[in-house]
Amino acid sequence: MKFGIIQERKNPPDKRVVLPPALCQTVMETHPKAKLVVEPSPIRVFTDQEYKEAGVPVQDAMESCDVLLGVKEVPINALLPNKKYFFFSHTIKKQPYNRDLLRAILDKNIELYDHEVITNTQGQRLVAFGRYAGIVGAYNGIRTFGLKQQSFTLPKAEHLKDQAALIAELKKITLPAIKIVLTGMGRVGNGAKEMLDGMGIKEVSVTDYLNSVYQEAVYCQIDVLDYNKTKDGSEGDKQAFFNDPSGYETNFLRFAKVSDVFIAGHFYGDGAPYLFTRADAKQPDFKIKVVADISCDIDGPVACTIKPSTIADPVYGYDPKTESEVDFLQKDAIAVMAVDNLPAELPRDASGGFGEAFVAHVIPAFFNGDKDGILERARMTQNGKLTAKYEYLQDYVDGKA
Repeated sequence: MKFGIIQERKNPPDKRVVLPPALCQTVMETHPKAKLVVEPSPIRVFTDQEYKEAGVPVQDAMESCDVLLGVKEVPINALLPNKKYFFFSHTIKKQPYNRDLLRAILDKNIELYDHEVITNTQGQRLVAFGRYAGIVGAYNGIRTFGLKQQSFTLPKAEHLKDQAALIAELKKITLPAIKIVLTGMGRVGNGAKEMLDGMGIKEVSVTDYLNSVYQEAVYCQIDVLDYNKTKDGSEGDKQAFFNDPSGYETNFLRFAKVSDVFIAGHFYGDGAPYLFTRADAKQPDFKIKVVADISCDIDGPVACTIKPSTIADPVYGYDPKTESEVDFLQKDAIAVMAVDNLPAELPRDASGGFGEAFVAHVIPAFFNGDKDGILERARMTQNGKLTAKYEYLQDYVDGKA
């Protein structure tokens, strides 16, 4: 089985990779039948020379490979027919901008395995960049606060080597007595928590956060039943909420009234209540002035996130009164950081974490007969057709949805 690590060709460039050099060595040592080749790349965070030193051939030989491994979408003109591909296709939610990509994959008889649907039998994702989105998102949130208040300046995350370097920069600053609310208890939320803990910010309970006054910066990490409540006043149930959120309404405004910074690291499911609306943001007691929206759902549960931002230009302002974009330094503007590819700012660490999971869960499936169904669940296309699990995308491919 020959695996090819392809050059990332999507614009803007992404420096991440599925398998760093050291993990390529691990694959070759653990699976003697696995062969690896790396396509030359001028932008990858790991240089061609690093792969050569790890004993991995670097050559333009992707046509000779069985399985091609990438991170972001492969441009249509770069797709090789009759191959197995792994990358984030951004098609499973019927994203209009990638309809032609999925059509081309089918036309070229490509077997597509989307990283996003590599799951265990319970449907939990096995490989993801979420932790690193949380790490960079929290850093960017604190950086945005400094820019908004014009009180300190932190370097961009993309200019720093790794998570340790980010924490070292955060430790150089002293925050005023602000309150930071963090949503999410998964990979993203806990990645953000690592950073807040790393810089020494005190974590407090929901009750204390809402009711106490502090002489230092504090944060509170909240879960779905902290920021949602049942409409009928009954006790909420987390699993019931996930199964059917229609009986719930937002309870986030109690946090918005006392928070200075909001780090949004939650997963938002279809049909769930919005955390706050544009009308909510107009209220005089809505206190939040900085939002680091890692989840980055546009025109959705975080009302001030009206567009994604970019690594090059990460912060914009939202005027609650006019519901429009303004300079984030304007007095009444909410400063919004909504970069939608945050892990790309920490490519070396992010690639390492992602690759470790890929080596643990995916690579073995090629050599053990896919005994756990990893490949079967993630295979979206085969023999020029959508597989049964993904037949719901047929009307999307046909242009009907």
